[in-house]
Amino acid sequence: MKKIIGLSLGLCCLMSAGAVMSAQDDAGVNGPPKILVIQREFLKPGKAGSLHDKSESAFVAAMKAAKSTDHYFGMTSLSGSSRALYFAGYSSYASWEAAEKTVEHNHTLSAALDRASIADGDLLTSYEQSIWEYNKDLSLNDQGGLGNMRYMELTLYKIKPGHRKEWNELVAMYKKAMADVPSAHWATFEMAFGGLDREFLVATGMKSASEIDQQDADSDKFVSSMGADGMKKIADLTAAAVESSGSSLYMFNPKMSYPPEEWVKADPDFWTPKTKPMGKKKAEESKK
Repeated sequence: MKKIIGLSLGLCCLMSAGAVMSAQDDAGVNGPPKILVIQREFLKPGKAGSLHDKSESAFVAAMKAAKSTDHYFGMTSLSGSSRALYFAGYSSYASWEAAEKTVEHNHTLSAALDRASIADGDLLTSYEQSIWEYNKDLSLNDQGGLGNMRYMELTLYKIKPGHRKEWNELVAMYKKAMADVPSAHWATFEMAFGGLDREFLVATGMKSASEIDQQDADSDKFVSSMGADGMKKIADLTAAAVESSGSSLYMFNPKMSYPPEEWVKADPDFWTPKTKPMGKKKAEESKK
């Protein structure tokens, strides 16, 4: 039963979840983008934190200098292996292609990004990129933005071959049960390139880590609303459709993000933090 409840929370998380990303053509500012590009970096031991932040700041500086309209945001892992994710959203594959060509034709920007990549590569054990397509039918109340979110739970589901029907029915049950709950939100993306064509990524944003504390209470409410028959059907559909699932927690990192102007204006203290001037005593000590 615990595993079933955990699965239900991964899908319906009664936390304030926003849409994922903002980028080319304002895709994702007021809702999830149709195309989501995720870059994932795995870091060497001891190379995370401020060292990686400094390396990533070179990419941000290059994008700002070029006044690029292709925005992205980065997150660092709070569970599992030390890694960073970068999300960029597009309204179509054509928009993504246009963004790639813009970088290619801007030789100054291309050179700056190449230099940053070489330096950043020394901190990594591996790098990969995947492309996902937004699935509205498997999502719920996902029109909010992510600019005021600080954490994200990502749950990856691998569906058994030939059991898409049961998977759709399973999600439909969650949607029906949570349709009248204003705080219930999630955005679902389906793997397009870079993995199995039966992988689904459920994104849930959080304004505060304190929202995680509500999961047990939310689980009890969900079980109560479904009843014994409903939970049994969920268990049967889960066994039939889901091959595996797992959740990871990430924290938004403004130092490795190039967010849209709307996000910055709404919360400049977070997205463009000012470095406090060093005191006279510390400045003198740093010179020694």
